[in-house]
Amino acid sequence: MRYRTIGTDPGTRREVSVLGLGAMLFGTRTDEKTSFALLDRYVEAGGTFIDTSDNYAFWENGGQGGESERVLGRWLADRGIRDEVVIASKLGARPLAPGTGYVDNPEGLSARVIRESAEAGRERLGVEKLDLLYAHIEDTSVPLEETVHGFAELVSEGTVGLLGVSNHWAWRVERARGIAAAAGLPGYEVLQYHHTYLRRRTDLPGELSPDGSQGVVGGDLLSYVRESPELALVAYTPLLAGAYARVDRPLPAEIADHPGTGARLAALREVAAETGATVQQVVLAWLIAADVPSIPLVGASSVAQLDESLEAVELVLSGEQVARLSGAGG
Repeated sequence: MRYRTIGTDPGTRREVSVLGLGAMLFGTRTDEKTSFALLDRYVEAGGTFIDTSDNYAFWENGGQGGESERVLGRWLADRGIRDEVVIASKLGARPLAPGTGYVDNPEGLSARVIRESAEAGRERLGVEKLDLLYAHIEDTSVPLEETVHGFAELVSEGTVGLLGVSNHWAWRVERARGIAAAAGLPGYEVLQYHHTYLRRRTDLPGELSPDGSQGVVGGDLLSYVRESPELALVAYTPLLAGAYARVDRPLPAEIADHPGTGARLAALREVAAETGATVQQVVLAWLIAADVPSIPLVGASSVAQLDESLEAVELVLSGEQVARLSGAGG
């Protein structure tokens, strides 16, 4: 396993594995026995970065989420593991009532919600401190100042370590960080967005905004992270839920319709043939080694699936291969 540091403050920064494990479906579609086996294998391989959210996975049972955090809490207690792993969770997108969703009825990012939801998450996880806490989706009904101060208070109290943000427009991330810096408060240091090798059309209306999808890595976010080396980028759904490898999983329309997709797929297959790796392993290796590196979060429903992803960490692409992959498709 390889590692990198996230965060800049000596008191809160952490060293994490370059491959994260997504626990989104633990406790729902993935039963507890399988979840424990996946977690055990990940840690055995040197993995240290586990991702969840307070709303995972409400859509699987028509509830409000929390199942993933509870399974992780039971695993942490049963295995006696705590300091060896970094647990990241999110708040802001938990439905306020069963049968509703994060688009029509989210908990939001008020100071009250931040405090109450963080406390509930710590209870479900059975931890005194959340190593990393993200603002999951935007809440434009609450002033950014309130959200920034709400998160910062938890850091000052010692119940949260690092702060992160997901699915926000880049300009709102920068504005929030500016507010925090001006007030001498901790701000967002980890950015979690959908990122993969194939490019996605970003001009189409998104689930959360008619202006496009603010949860997808585009040129603005890449340039922002490139010029802000203190930020860490975490990539969710890097393998497109199996679409790179399974014929029964077509590429999303907004990727299939991108003019560069054909050329990038060809380059991907070339490098896979040259290295003897799978296409999915090349995707993960490229994300880790790209000029704007990211920490891919992988999900798995079996240990065999997880092992394929873990092996990608040992795949070291040459500089020429990284450049060829990055330049394909214009």
